[in-house]
Amino acid sequence: MENYSIVLFILAVMIGLSALADNIKLPYPVLLIVAGIAVGFIPSLPDISLNPEIVFLIFLPPLLYDAAFNISFKEFKVHINTISTLAISLVFITASGIALVAHYLIPGMTWPLSFVLGAILSATDAVAAMSITKGLGLAHKTSTILEGESLVNDASALVAYRFAVAAVTGTAFIFWKASLEFVILMAGGLLIGIIMSKILAVIIKRVKDNNIVTISFMLLMPFITYLAAESFHVSGVIAVVILGLAISRFSNKVFPENLKQQSKSIWDIIIFLLNGLIFILIGLQFPYVVNSIDKSNLLPFIGYGFIITVVALALRMARVFSQQVNLEKAFQKGRGKITEHALLDLKNSLIISWSGMRGIVSLALAIGLPTTLSDGGSFPERNTIIFISVVVVLFTLIGQGLTLPFLVRSLNLKHSGK
Repeated sequence: MENYSIVLFILAVMIGLSALADNIKLPYPVLLIVAGIAVGFIPSLPDISLNPEIVFLIFLPPLLYDAAFNISFKEFKVHINTISTLAISLVFITASGIALVAHYLIPGMTWPLSFVLGAILSATDAVAAMSITKGLGLAHKTSTILEGESLVNDASALVAYRFAVAAVTGTAFIFWKASLEFVILMAGGLLIGIIMSKILAVIIKRVKDNNIVTISFMLLMPFITYLAAESFHVSGVIAVVILGLAISRFSNKVFPENLKQQSKSIWDIIIFLLNGLIFILIGLQFPYVVNSIDKSNLLPFIGYGFIITVVALALRMARVFSQQVNLEKAFQKGRGKITEHALLDLKNSLIISWSGMRGIVSLALAIGLPTTLSDGGSFPERNTIIFISVVVVLFTLIGQGLTLPFLVRSLNLKHSGK
């Protein structure tokens, strides 16, 4: 009963603060995170630890499915070059860059442990960026790229994380085997997503006259698809994304308008609650991890987190602007299928670069680190990695979250000549 009351209390705080954020013109993710930190320091409140399995099963599938369902498939294909660059190559570049800094900066961080930290913080969370920039007139191109990146980069980060943790626990890293496994994970997720979308399409055709049953199946299928893919040891993230993309195209052809509106209303409420809970839970973790480290390490670890945040941002900016140059060169030379609409300008590049916030996936990966090694020993520097990961997540969400709206407004004013 106590846990039930806490959940209701958190939900009430989340809903109330979301309404308050609109009135005080503050991004609601930032307000919820700060509130989560404050609530977490209430002395009589029991520790609320985040279960990574809950994140990956309860939060991730519906959020990914909703983003994939609502993204324009046509626009997604136009920007696939930029999306794949950010969601795949940038993930591994960021993981390597953070690992390099962590190894030489943080005492006790071996190369395998440094790569674990790098993998945890390699993927960005577009949910935060889109929540913060909502209503600011973000260009459709920019939002498509950010959403498309978030649909794929979680899968890349999970693969990098798996290999890094395996290296710490004693499994030898062989590049060609890792590359082959990455391809199998992606291709397997793609196949499962296609199969499940075909199954759901057949079901919907038979029950489409019953709106409640149709929407119920659509709510249930992301979870089933994720579990099915993970049970075959392939990417559940990619499977759910493919499901969302496929059902979106299918629904546009067969769904009547009243069903679309009813479905959208239900999904909007679910996504609102999940997003709000995510940001409060992120804030709640800070007091929890503060108690897990020596107080003398508090300021140095926060400093390491700040440096890593700056490095990750610099790497992202460098990759985004190099992508802008590469697209222009490819377009001028007529190489590939780069159209004029796929090109990036300074405004797009700046906003995309500054939107590289870390979020719930990074937090879940950190907290989900194994506690012991295969020989029974403790996982080295586990609390250090978790604490620094939480600090980086908070730095990006609060720091970039507070400044991103100002950046978007400033660029819009300049763009309009006002």
